[in-house]
Amino acid sequence: MERVLGLLLLLLTLAHAFPATPEPCELDEDGVRCVCNFSDPQPNWSSAFLCTGAVDVEFYGGGRSLEHFLKRVDTEADPRQYGDLVKSLPWQRLTVGDARVPAPMLFGVLRMLGYSGLKELTLENLEVTGTTLPPLLEASGPDLNTLRLRNVSWATGGAWLAELQQWLKPGLKVLSIAQAHSFNFSCEQVRVFPALATLDLSENPELGEKGLISALCPSKFPALQVLALRNAGMETPSGVCSALAAASVQLEELDLSHNSLRDTASAPGCDWPSKLNSLNLSFTELEQVPKGLPAKLSVLDLSYNRLDRKPRPDELPKVDKLSLEGNPFLTPEAHSEENNSGVVTAPVHSSLAVGVSGILAVFQGAGLFA
Repeated sequence: MERVLGLLLLLLTLAHAFPATPEPCELDEDGVRCVCNFSDPQPNWSSAFLCTGAVDVEFYGGGRSLEHFLKRVDTEADPRQYGDLVKSLPWQRLTVGDARVPAPMLFGVLRMLGYSGLKELTLENLEVTGTTLPPLLEASGPDLNTLRLRNVSWATGGAWLAELQQWLKPGLKVLSIAQAHSFNFSCEQVRVFPALATLDLSENPELGEKGLISALCPSKFPALQVLALRNAGMETPSGVCSALAAASVQLEELDLSHNSLRDTASAPGCDWPSKLNSLNLSFTELEQVPKGLPAKLSVLDLSYNRLDRKPRPDELPKVDKLSLEGNPFLTPEAHSEENNSGVVTAPVHSSLAVGVSGILAVFQGAGLFA
């Protein structure tokens, strides 16, 4: 018995002295979300098999280069031999981030995922190195609904969108590009996005209105309905309008919030998209309603700006829902200044004062007062 206790004590001591390295992948209790962070100097890559049954999967490379995997993987192999295996994966949403990825490997993965049911793909904090050959005619990437790119750099510069587009099926509906390194697209190489309804170019403070003209390749977004440009270096609504007109897009919703906008009274007139019904100008530091806005809107958001008075009807479009909250003229301080501005308001009679007046009138009628 003493030997057994001694052995247990020795094992506990060794376990404390040499703690087990935590596995890089964790699966939640419901088996839905699986997150892998391969930040260890010598990560256990095989731990990724834990995620084969998850729906939401996230792989983070710990900032390392994945170049050495090219020696182990045949990126030009026929993916059909793995088709049944990939089809069995229940993955719906995939995130890949924090790594240096060779372009042949990235596009090889996309080629493989063409056999999956993946609907949302997020690439973030990636450096894509090198170039890749054009995809084979019979090889197509995933049929995505949503593609999100954040802080992804490409060795091919402005040609990256056209290159990436070749590996995706044409049904993409939502495209988000944040912290991009280049929007100087070669529009001749970019194909039409026939189903893209939402384009989010927010969090690109260096974009500006000139960059927007380059990013919105003319006639490439025939189905575009929603454009988000939060914190994207926009300066004037009229400048954005000109970019939209040059791209021939028929938006329904435009978000210009969180830009530092200014009004340009002398700006030339511009024809806004005829279907535009929602315009968000909140958090844009506006001191007055800009001139040249669309004549009619369903929603106009001017909240949290610097308006020091309520806009007059002639300064506004015909609008169904107007948001003005958070402006100085609505703050308690503004109301206090208004009350102290010399305007005299009529006194409000309390019920006590009315009662006393009535009693005095009765006494006077009874002859108690001369």
